[in-house]
Amino acid sequence: MSHDNGLSDKIKGGVSKAKGEVKDQIGNATGDASLQAEGKADKVKGAVQQKVGELKD
Repeated sequence: MSHDNGLSDKIKGGVSKAKGEVKDQIGNATGDASLQAEGKADKVKGAVQQKVGELKD
């Protein structure tokens, strides 16, 4: 597997984590539990993607 694949997964993971953090914060601020839960799920997905990227490297 090439180095690029791992980097791509790490970047995607970082983006997912960032989007998840924003959703989590907005959901928390507005009392929107479903948005907050979606944000937490995105953060977990992002962490997994980053880990996959590290393993590919």
